[in-house]
Amino acid sequence: MITGVHAVVFASEAEADAARAFFRDVLELDWADAGGGWPIFALPPAELAVHPDADGGRHELYLMCDDIDGVLAELEEKGVEIAVPVSDEGWGLLARVRVPGLGELGVYEPRHPTPLGGADA
Repeated sequence: MITGVHAVVFASEAEADAARAFFRDVLELDWADAGGGWPIFALPPAELAVHPDADGGRHELYLMCDDIDGVLAELEEKGVEIAVPVSDEGWGLLARVRVPGLGELGVYEPRHPTPLGGADA
């Protein structure tokens, strides 16, 4: 029934090109021109979690990895600012990187079972 997920992140208008460059040049995601130079980026396999929230309607996006220290070191070599260093959250190791126009983006190494075959799956 569902063939994929289309995620949208919103960057400030002045920084939209810088945010696109982060996904294209820093993360080196494959992309297609959706018309007029508008890039749509391919994402690795994804998972979806539903958490309770008093108000509801809030969404978050995290980049998952198998080696958070290695990923953060590689991102720093490419000039990415680590906004929040690694913390152990029990369910995984979490850090945040700064993306132009987007603010902070979570990067985490899961310790929980995942349908992607990571951690203790």
